[in-house]
Amino acid sequence: MEQVPETATDQQRQLQMTVLMTPDTANFSGNVHGGHVLKLLDQVAYACASRYSGGYVVTGSVDQVIFRERIHVGELVTFRASVNFTGSSSMEVGVRVVAEEITTRTARHVITCYFTMVALDENEKPRKLVPLTIETADQRRRWAAAQLRRELRSEIEERSLEIRHHPEDILHDREEHP
Repeated sequence: MEQVPETATDQQRQLQMTVLMTPDTANFSGNVHGGHVLKLLDQVAYACASRYSGGYVVTGSVDQVIFRERIHVGELVTFRASVNFTGSSSMEVGVRVVAEEITTRTARHVITCYFTMVALDENEKPRKLVPLTIETADQRRRWAAAQLRRELRSEIEERSLEIRHHPEDILHDREEHP
């Protein structure tokens, strides 16, 4: 029988990583390539979720990756990840990204996004997670927002399937009932 610890510490539920954006990360316009940032986001979410769960995890979904501002070569980019919510085997990891111009010491919030990570056992089957303990007002706010995003993801998935299978019907209904 698998043994699940009763609680996780703040250190186990959060992770921070800072990376210098070097010339090899540049796109054709001289800014950091979005694909490079996406890869780093996934790595940070994986590391945070793995630390929390104490084992292997996989990415289930990624929400709201909005590039609010460009990230420039030469900037320090800090990824702050936190487990916001846990289900039985999945968890939401929020990642906030801040880019810092080293010489002026100015920092900008450039991305916030949310990953659903799933904990797997040695047979690659979902495994139980330690329930997330909520103690502070900030943790309650994050948990509530994660619950709402979880519901929204289900609605979006359902609606996307409907659109994929019946796009003409949906457009026709719109035209008849504007």
